[in-house]
Amino acid sequence: MTEHYDVVIVGTGAGGGTIANVLAKAGKRILLLERGDFLPREKENWDPAKVFIDGRYVSKDTWYDAKGKPFQPQVHYFVGGATKMYGAALYRLRPQDFGEIQHADGPSPAWPLTYDDFEPWYTKAEWLYQVHGAHGEDPTEGHWSRQYPWPAVSHEPRIQQIADDLGKGGYHPFSAPCGILLDEENRAKSACIRCSTCDGFPCLVHAKSDAEVIGVRPVLDLENVTLVTGAEVESFRTDDGGTTVTGVVVSRDGRAEEYSGDIVILAAGAANSARVLLRSASDKHPNGLANGSDQVGRNYMFHNSNAVVAIDKEPNDTVFQKTLGLNDFYFAGDGRQWPLGNIQMVGKSNAAAMRGEEPKLTALAPNFTLAEVARHAVDFWLTTEDIPKPDNRITVDAGGSVHIDYTATNQVEADGLYKELRTVMNHVGMAGHHVLDKNFYMNMAIPVAGVAHQAGTCRFGTDPKDSVLDVNCKAHELDNLYVVDASFFPSIGAVNPALTVMANAIRVGEHLIERMG
Repeated sequence: MTEHYDVVIVGTGAGGGTIANVLAKAGKRILLLERGDFLPREKENWDPAKVFIDGRYVSKDTWYDAKGKPFQPQVHYFVGGATKMYGAALYRLRPQDFGEIQHADGPSPAWPLTYDDFEPWYTKAEWLYQVHGAHGEDPTEGHWSRQYPWPAVSHEPRIQQIADDLGKGGYHPFSAPCGILLDEENRAKSACIRCSTCDGFPCLVHAKSDAEVIGVRPVLDLENVTLVTGAEVESFRTDDGGTTVTGVVVSRDGRAEEYSGDIVILAAGAANSARVLLRSASDKHPNGLANGSDQVGRNYMFHNSNAVVAIDKEPNDTVFQKTLGLNDFYFAGDGRQWPLGNIQMVGKSNAAAMRGEEPKLTALAPNFTLAEVARHAVDFWLTTEDIPKPDNRITVDAGGSVHIDYTATNQVEADGLYKELRTVMNHVGMAGHHVLDKNFYMNMAIPVAGVAHQAGTCRFGTDPKDSVLDVNCKAHELDNLYVVDASFFPSIGAVNPALTVMANAIRVGEHLIERMG
């Protein structure tokens, strides 16, 4: 069947869900196409064994690495996309991240826009997603035009002690920006119960500021909004001249359907957005739609990250642990040749999660032993910037399967950040530590499976020769095709990308309102 809308949006995550909210409130007739369904609200949402060991909410997709080895990617197809499982850490990129930065493995390129260009949209995104934080604490952050809508989430006693000890040691800890629906002064009116199941879990009580709860649900009752779930977009059709997308081809319930819109917005995630464009090859676009630059699928990034568990002498009975960040090593300087990245707290360890993350290491450990270890654990997440490399890329085979050819970058910097954390832990009395492998939340055999922060496959820029999108995220070669997930990133910085995706989606949404009238 063929139906026509003002705007067709492919994907409902941080990009798609946010821009849908903006356009729907402006009265545009919107069609949202989501490959998955609503994530079920069930007791398993908060069951570590079901989430971490069984991978209950992970897609059944099979992707392939550079050698053709199959793996199960850690992707999640639900209304709200990857944000249904994210830890809601909503950081701004630093101002310097928008310029060129020299790294151990090469330069991180400049963006076509500056931090000043993005600042108003960061503020709007923080208020839309009800972020808790405290601008002014982190000396590396850029200027801000408005304080966060909610005060920073308070540290629990052990985390407060760590923050105090860091300050005494000359460091600059700050309150991590958290997207949770929490009112600490009036718990009776608070959706969030401040539990330990935020990072890596779906929220059973819908108290996480995810793209479903914040972006999609508030507009679903509007007459101008239609959501179709179970709709996997296979490809786009264009007019005879190849300049306008005229059809969105969908596979749904074993049937082919087709939709059209004045504007088509792609927000399926960096890998799947590239997949759709590459599968849309035609006579006018023989290498894939919008791919005259041969950049679609290239420059794939997803951060060089490590999870570190420090085993404290004293019990750590913290419940909500993701309240502390540290950017003292984000940039080069103070004897450091290279920028190293961000340190933040991550969700509190528990026995079932440890067993899922390190099955070989924990195979012989009884549950009561793991539980006691977890009680003494203080958990950190270390993020180092991944450099965009043209040969780190997404390709698609004849059957439509995703292949990722990827080699990690900046390992020297990641090792340096871990070394700095060891020094930090000595300052706060936690010299004992154990490093968990990169796939902290679901161990899927090879690092490339950890695609939570995927970015860069449709970079934006001013020159059609070396970019896919213009500065408004419209494809250079198409009149009506936009891409608003993290595909547009020229570089990824060293903090969680979600807030930048949300801010950009608001920016592009307001541009489209002006364009469409």
